Amino acid sequence: MPDTTIPNTTPTFVLVGHGMVGQRFLESLAARGLTQAAGRARIVVLCEEPRPAYDRVQLTSYFAGRTPDELSLVEPEFMAEHGIELYVGDPAESVDRTARTVTARSGAVFPYDTLVLATGSYPFVPPVPGKDSRGCFVYRTIEDLLAIEEYAKGARTGAVVGGGLLGLEAAGALKGLGLRTHVVEFAPRLMPVQVDEGGGAALLRTIEGMGLTVHTGVGTQEVTAGTDGAVNGMALSDGSSLATDLVVFSAGVRPRDQLARDCGLAVGERGGIVVDEECRTSDPAVFAIGECALASDGRVYGLVAPGYEMAETVAEVIGGGRAWFTGADMSTKLKLLGVDVASFGDAHGSAEGALDVVYADSRSGVYKKLVIGAGGTLLGGVLVGDADDYGTLRPMTGSVLPVSPEQLVLPAGAGGPVTLGPSALPDDAVICSCHNVTKGAICEHTTLPEVKKCTRAGTGCGSCVKVIGQLLPQSQDTGLCGCFAYSRSELYEIVRTLGITSFTALLDSHGREEARGGEGCEVCKPTVGSVIASLAPTLGASGYVLDGEQASLQDTNDHFLANLQRNGSYSVVPRIPGGEITPEKLIVIGEVARDFGLYTKITGGQRIDLFGARVDQLPLIWTRLVDAGFESGHAYGKSLRTVKSCVGQTWCRYGVQDSVKMAIDLELRYRGLRSPHKLKSAVSGCARECAEARGKDFGIIATAGGWNLYVGGNGGATPRHADLLAQDLSDAELVRLIDRFLMFYIRTADRLERTSAWLERIDGGLEHVRDVVVHDSLGLCDELERLMADHVSGYRDEWAATIDDPERLRRFVSFVNAPDAPDPSVRFVPERDQIKPDLELLAGPVLAVRTLEGTPS
Repeated sequence: MPDTTIPNTTPTFVLVGHGMVGQRFLESLAARGLTQAAGRARIVVLCEEPRPAYDRVQLTSYFAGRTPDELSLVEPEFMAEHGIELYVGDPAESVDRTARTVTARSGAVFPYDTLVLATGSYPFVPPVPGKDSRGCFVYRTIEDLLAIEEYAKGARTGAVVGGGLLGLEAAGALKGLGLRTHVVEFAPRLMPVQVDEGGGAALLRTIEGMGLTVHTGVGTQEVTAGTDGAVNGMALSDGSSLATDLVVFSAGVRPRDQLARDCGLAVGERGGIVVDEECRTSDPAVFAIGECALASDGRVYGLVAPGYEMAETVAEVIGGGRAWFTGADMSTKLKLLGVDVASFGDAHGSAEGALDVVYADSRSGVYKKLVIGAGGTLLGGVLVGDADDYGTLRPMTGSVLPVSPEQLVLPAGAGGPVTLGPSALPDDAVICSCHNVTKGAICEHTTLPEVKKCTRAGTGCGSCVKVIGQLLPQSQDTGLCGCFAYSRSELYEIVRTLGITSFTALLDSHGREEARGGEGCEVCKPTVGSVIASLAPTLGASGYVLDGEQASLQDTNDHFLANLQRNGSYSVVPRIPGGEITPEKLIVIGEVARDFGLYTKITGGQRIDLFGARVDQLPLIWTRLVDAGFESGHAYGKSLRTVKSCVGQTWCRYGVQDSVKMAIDLELRYRGLRSPHKLKSAVSGCARECAEARGKDFGIIATAGGWNLYVGGNGGATPRHADLLAQDLSDAELVRLIDRFLMFYIRTADRLERTSAWLERIDGGLEHVRDVVVHDSLGLCDELERLMADHVSGYRDEWAATIDDPERLRRFVSFVNAPDAPDPSVRFVPERDQIKPDLELLAGPVLAVRTLEGTPS
């Protein structure tokens, strides 16, 4: 039992509850110097959970691999540095307001001068029969998640009671654990508090398209259990029933106000500790903050941002200042099951005279609604499926939009979209609602890590990060991202010169000071992963991109060495060098496609794509193909894709060189070469250019005297003809110049920069590149050739490397806890004697867009 009899020469603050809001209160006290270390106050914290405060907003990320320690909000030395006494697993049991003491579960009694209640809320479990059966859980704490994860190992089906924010997160967690998942929501739509009927319908279609079964407009009447006491089903209010092995209750929360009730503090009729504008309770020495408090505007706020405002208010008042909490913005933006959902302001259009401007596209699952006042003022909105504009629109709530609202909801080609950009916002516009940070405060800084460290903006839900990035200076910092002050080409030189073989080592030694010891970001991780992969043979590192730390750095497609398609299936693209293939290999591809039921398509790159494979089928398909002599075509990676060819002089009467042989030689030489962006090539056997070589990153056209080499070509949305680099080259000269060109590009290009853009950006353009790779003006050519030789000698097929290693094969399952279970959300329908993704759940009527006058536009 702790010693609570410490002589008190300074006031004692006792904080009951150590969640997100409680920790924010402690940080606010520390920022004002109101701590034991500063000689101003003794601070005691009684925490019910067995661990300090953690990020409950990101709770579901535990199932994506974040550990409880990584979710922690408490810096390792914070408590000791400020002299704060934290007692975990020892909640307050009673308060004696007359004696001004708090008794903990351990029996320890703590005197207080000021008591702050931050007891949060508890999950509401409907009083239905069977609610306490084995297999019933709530979704609130890390311990809840650990229990669900363990129980799910023996379950096949799960049901979530509640279709609100937390309910859908819980449903996503169950699906990720491999369970067939049901969502039961009593309201007629999902997320009834945040979205309207149209938004709920779009969300419903998208979520059902992921394989979840949703029951709206029905309640849970009973949870049934077997003779062993374990859950086996649910009875619903419409008379139907569903079989389930696990039930998660997520039907809302209630304020944890029992401690206040027991000590005689005033509470609301429907719960919540009554507080005034200073967050002071009916006892002047007691404050309440967060979800346990009934604010002066008569509301209990269940979001973290209002709780933070309350914490700041109380810290200021305790310190002798003046502050008030009179209400808060209830706007939210989050990603539920991969779907962007946002609502802000008067999302339901309840204000008198409010008009709706709506755009809905059922096929793509996009729904946008802006609520406009009679004078053109933006009152609120709902965004489902595409919430990119949330960060700009939310701060504009209450002001007249600078453009017509129709332009803000319509897609390109239909009268919109117009991008307002953060420059249209006033300096007092709140960009980060979690921490109440304005545009003006953000613009005082120059980098995202600096903004996060100094203002906390971007460290809450994260929805404001995009806008913050747009507000920061764009030209002064040439660094790759907020984690590295170096460009990609500079990081390449650092890795090559120092022989660094891990992202962590590079970040800790050469990252920005504030980023060291962190995890990096979605910009630098794949970029550094690509750099290390391209240099792996030279560095002596593993060239397999899914080994160890490298796996966490890869882009989406590289995670499974295949291209992810829109319905969650994957495509398989075997390499067919130069487009040449034997009848026997053609037959194997046909047999594989037939046996696995794959959609088959011949591509523009002279290859055959096989679509519709589940992740668990990939190694089986690869085994069949590898056994027949195929290897990975690297269609998923930022690397060489194909080297097309015409038939050349062997068959064509116009051909002057053997273009097929050259294409095969080049494709086999550069296969698997990781680069800043994808690489495409082609070889034409004569000037008639049937292989379209001048539309490629490096293209070769045969001449009577040898080969002409063209570089920097590009097709796609911004086509560019390649430029002639050298002409009439012999076979050996051609290969040597391509080696140099590719390694110089990989060495100096920016992240995701095609050769066409690189050639136009680099100082001196084509002439400089010619000087370097043809005339060796920088003395680099020997080194460039050596790097390419290392790549060629170190190449290993990634498919073969995977199927030969049982440990590597463990990755390729739909569900970790049910490795033999296919993903039920990957479904297909027949079309033209093949298959296509089953996307009918996105079909439906498209709502008309109405102008402010109410007429269809």
